[in-house]
Amino acid sequence: MNFLETIVDQEAWLRLGSFVGVLALLALAERLWPARGDSAPARRQVANFGLVAIDTALLRIAFPVLAVVLAAGVHARGGGLLGTVDWPSWLEITMAVLLFDAAIYAQHRALHLIPVLWRLHRVHHTDTAFDVTTGVRFHPFEIALSMAIKLGLILLMGPHPAAVVIFEILLSAASLFTHADFAFGRTLERFVRAVIVTPSMHRVHHSVVRRETDSNYGFLLSLWDRLFGSYRERAEQSERSMPIGLAEWRDPAALGFVALLLQPFRETPPAPTEDLPDTGETHNGIR
Repeated sequence: MNFLETIVDQEAWLRLGSFVGVLALLALAERLWPARGDSAPARRQVANFGLVAIDTALLRIAFPVLAVVLAAGVHARGGGLLGTVDWPSWLEITMAVLLFDAAIYAQHRALHLIPVLWRLHRVHHTDTAFDVTTGVRFHPFEIALSMAIKLGLILLMGPHPAAVVIFEILLSAASLFTHADFAFGRTLERFVRAVIVTPSMHRVHHSVVRRETDSNYGFLLSLWDRLFGSYRERAEQSERSMPIGLAEWRDPAALGFVALLLQPFRETPPAPTEDLPDTGETHNGIR
């Protein structure tokens, strides 16, 4: 069994091990070098972990033919765009990972642009703090939609199944990393952000100010935001003290675990009277 076959064969353990390992390391980093102090134990973290438990169960039940299994079948018969070229495995896998990351960027922009999709995605944005658990706070319907899109991309591209495993690991790690409550020093931040999305870059995306929320959509590579004009270097307020979340969703009673599951079916509540920055109009006009 070669290296790529081992990656595919041990997919479940590699994904679980990388998730637990990255989560533990980032949780430690948040404790040692907090940027905001948002990682202090709170009820919101229980809700966030509750969502990832539901999401994981949904994927195993509703999508018995998961991405890696589908990729193996399509790749074996030479299907998809990548099946038409005779490239070395390393080049094919690199290209597939780049295409997947570009697709995730496009999907993220669509989730903000299309009102019905925003109702699903706003569950992620209604977290009023920013720590590693925010990286697993996604509504089950958004996770199901994302998986359906991913399966469609696999049929279209026909990537090596190892590319799917590698990207799933990178995407999971990046989601945790970009939401972690720490920040690099200014010099290191500039060098790291030139290649990948950093917590400080993505923190802008979670600002309560709408024009900042609608920027910095990338998950892994910072390239796509720069290339497609959605890059914002910093928030108007200090990242260490700026309000996080959505202006209309501040009531803790509306942000519990059950409330988050029901949130896509609820209308946006009135904006609060508390002193928040000028956020612009309500996101996508959803009321």
